[in-house]
Amino acid sequence: MTREITYVEAIAEALDEELARDDDVVLFGEDVEEFGGNFGETEGLYEKHGRDRVRNTPLSEIGIAGMALGAAVGGMRPVAELQFADFAATAGDEVFNQIPKQPYVSGGRLTAPLTIFAPSGAGIGAGAQHSQSVHSWLGNVPGWVVVTATTPYDAKGLFKSAIRDDNPVFFLPHKFLSEQRGEVPEEEYTLPLGEAAVEVEGEDVTVVATQLMFHRAKEAAEQVDADVEIVNPRTFAPLDTETIAASVRKTGRLVVVDETVERYGTQGHIANEVVESDFFSLDAPPKTIGVKDTPIPLSPVLEQEVLPSADRIAAGIESLF
Repeated sequence: MTREITYVEAIAEALDEELARDDDVVLFGEDVEEFGGNFGETEGLYEKHGRDRVRNTPLSEIGIAGMALGAAVGGMRPVAELQFADFAATAGDEVFNQIPKQPYVSGGRLTAPLTIFAPSGAGIGAGAQHSQSVHSWLGNVPGWVVVTATTPYDAKGLFKSAIRDDNPVFFLPHKFLSEQRGEVPEEEYTLPLGEAAVEVEGEDVTVVATQLMFHRAKEAAEQVDADVEIVNPRTFAPLDTETIAASVRKTGRLVVVDETVERYGTQGHIANEVVESDFFSLDAPPKTIGVKDTPIPLSPVLEQEVLPSADRIAAGIESLF
C-alpha cells in the first residue's frame, strides 16, 4: 500500500520511525524542538520523543558536528542537523578533518555511526551562502558516505538507511523539493546506500541527474527526438558506476547533469569513470552540464540563469546526435 506525501513529510517520517526503533538514535541541531526545523522536517518530534532525544543546540555548526562525533564514538547513533548544507564549511574542521577520518586514524578501533543532514541546493532565492550543492566537496573527502534524495520515496528510504549505517553519512535533501509530493509505501522500507536507480528507461542516450536536475531532465526528455534513459545516482560516495556504465553500454551516449559547479564538479568525475571503463561503448563524447563558475545569485531571475534549465539540458542531449 502506498500514499502520497511531501518530500519533507517523508524526511520527518524517517526520523520519527528511527527514533522510535532505536533508543541510541538522538536528534539535535538549531531549532529542531518546537520550531520544527526550517522546512518542517522535525515538526512534532520533540513533542513525541522528548528533550532527551530531540534537542536544540546553540548556533555553532562546528559544535553540532563535534558533538555528533563525540556521541557516535561514545556509542550513540546521533543525527545532527545543519540548517543549510553551505554550513558544512562553518563546521569545517569537524566535517573535513575529524569525522570522516576517525575510523582510519584509530586503526579501526573507533567507528562513527553518525548522520549529518543538511538541506542543499538552489531555487528558493536564498542567496550565495545558502544555496550551494556541496556533494562534490564532501565526495572529495575519503570517509564520508554522501547521499542525495530526489523523490519523497528516496528521501525516506535513504535517510533511514543513513541513520542505520555504521559509517559517517552526509544526507543532503534538496530544499526546493520540500513540497514535492510522491508515493511512499505505508509499510517499513529502506533503500540501499551506494546503488543508483534507472528511473526512466530509454535506448538512445543516458542522462545522469539527481534532485532538481532529475526533474528538469525529465522535462528535457519530452523536448527532444530521442529515447532518453535517466539514471538517478542517489549516492555520490560511493558512486554506483556500474549501473551508469551499463546504461551507457546500452545507449552509447552520456549526459551528466548536476547542480554542482562545472569546474571540479561531480559531472566530470562521473563522465571520467565511464570513459575509463567503457570508452569504446561511447558513440559521442560525454556532455557535462552544471552551474556556471559563479556564486548562486540572490535575484530569482539570475538564480535561474545559472542553474541548468530543461532547455539547456535538451540542447546538451541533442548535441550528441
